[in-house]
Amino acid sequence: MCGDVGGGAVTSRANDEGVATVVGAFAIVVLVAATAGVVHVGSAVSARHRAQSVADLAAIAAAVSLDRGEAVACGAARTVARRSAATVDSCDVVAWDVTVEVSVVPALPLSAPARAIARAGPVDE
Repeated sequence: MCGDVGGGAVTSRANDEGVATVVGAFAIVVLVAATAGVVHVGSAVSARHRAQSVADLAAIAAAVSLDRGEAVACGAARTVARRSAATVDSCDVVAWDVTVEVSVVPALPLSAPARAIARAGPVDE
């Protein structure tokens, strides 16, 4: 008889069929979510590095062009940024120093733009 509580009696267990499928599906969901998170962070880091590189190049381009005027210098910074798929958010000139702020949109959607600031000009003594 099934379910008797007696010495040596066999008891019935719930049906465990399909539990491995559920555990396997859960493991796959966790792995996919972890992979998506790593890819998202990698994209953000890559965009940040690219933004800093573009800001550096744009600031140097502006500093080199500064002898032809502030408008030409900031135009040179915008040209460098545009060719690098970035946007110049601000270009400030104080004496011979140029400060450029650049933003880059990451490759993945739903990510905030990466921003970077660079300064170029004569070395302070």
